Amino acid sequence: MTAALPARATIRDVGPRDGLQPEEPVALADRIRLVDALVAAGLRRVEVAAFVSPKAVPAMAGSAEVVAGIARAADVTYAALVPNRRGAEMALEAGVDELTVTVSASEAYNQRNVRMSTDESVAVVGEVAALAADAGVPVDAVVSCAFGSPYEGEIAPSEVAALADRLAEAGATALTYADTTGMATPRRVAEVVDALGTVDVGLHLHDTRGTALVNAYAALELGVTRFDTAVGGLGGSPFAHGAGGNLATEELVALLDDLGVHTGIDVEALADAALLVEELVGREVPSGVAHAGPRHRRAPSP
Repeated sequence: MTAALPARATIRDVGPRDGLQPEEPVALADRIRLVDALVAAGLRRVEVAAFVSPKAVPAMAGSAEVVAGIARAADVTYAALVPNRRGAEMALEAGVDELTVTVSASEAYNQRNVRMSTDESVAVVGEVAALAADAGVPVDAVVSCAFGSPYEGEIAPSEVAALADRLAEAGATALTYADTTGMATPRRVAEVVDALGTVDVGLHLHDTRGTALVNAYAALELGVTRFDTAVGGLGGSPFAHGAGGNLATEELVALLDDLGVHTGIDVEALADAALLVEELVGREVPSGVAHAGPRHRRAPSP
């Protein structure tokens, strides 16, 4: 017997940020076009930009202009990644609906990613959370390398859970565990979620070793209902050699549709958005659903 699956799942597409950030810079108008295409496909949570140094991440230059240019829908949460207090100030000034901030469970990765210790990053989360609370904006703390570090190997689930507790105490209003370099397996997902003591956690899955979709299914069986994915399966960390792309949004939605788990997302429109990503980055995206289509297609109009 398999566990009963949730009736609904929430997906935050991080393609316009995490998907595009390791790519050559895409024109601002095209970044806006991608966000609007995702919303048109039914996404109600989209990470649209990162308020980071354009010298460090050239592909995210002009994030304020992207936020200003999108066709804002009242029922959509437009999120942005921020690395520090200054980034949070800029994102809030631009009018985003949610802030995401990353802290690594791997000390070595955290130093390479944001040039701070994990303790320093937890303090930054506190600063960002205080600013966001004043503005009435939620903060999602994303724990990177939650399933293992490319530098330090295994990280005890108890250590990941302890960091999550510290982030909640610092003021984060939501928590997401990120499989930054695709080290998770269903066993590891179960161990890390169990150590947290609650399924009120999102998962941000990468497909480096081809396990992202099975990890999402394992998480569903545990009761997890929030997922970060990227249209087309693009993405990857510039600070971890060999890190693969994100779980493709359209691949997860196609699976959820077949399982009867509601998302409110039109998988065929989403596949079209993935092909738009191909056009923007100038190469084929690593998504089977984008190219083969979902298992069940709509009948053509007469």
